[in-house]
Amino acid sequence: QVQLVESGGGLVQAGGSLRLSCAASGRTFSTYTMGWFRQAPGKEREFVAAASRNIGGTTCYADSMKARFTISRDNGKNTVYLQMSSLNPEDTAVYYCAASSRPCSGSISVFESWGQGTQVTVSS
Repeated sequence: QVQLVESGGGLVQAGGSLRLSCAASGRTFSTYTMGWFRQAPGKEREFVAAASRNIGGTTCYADSMKARFTISRDNGKNTVYLQMSSLNPEDTAVYYCAASSRPCSGSISVFESWGQGTQVTVSS
């Protein structure tokens, strides 16, 4: 397994942007599909985006996130990013980074390792 630590969350006004980072430990980062999920209070954890193993490779998004969120990865830094723009209060959630040995997927069940999450709060 890989250890994951998210950062970059915080409080932002509606319409603003944030970039989340997820740093991974271990030498095998490049072999994992990396994903972002989020969980709002009282709601189930939902898929946001994922990036397959290679830089410039396949990315996949939840349809509702595609227009405003961009996932990217830097295998040299063992880091995956989530750039979020045009944020609105409905984006308020804890955002989790996750790693999977499977190809790009939005299925929560294929992700084996999870970070502790970073809180994103969007004020109106």
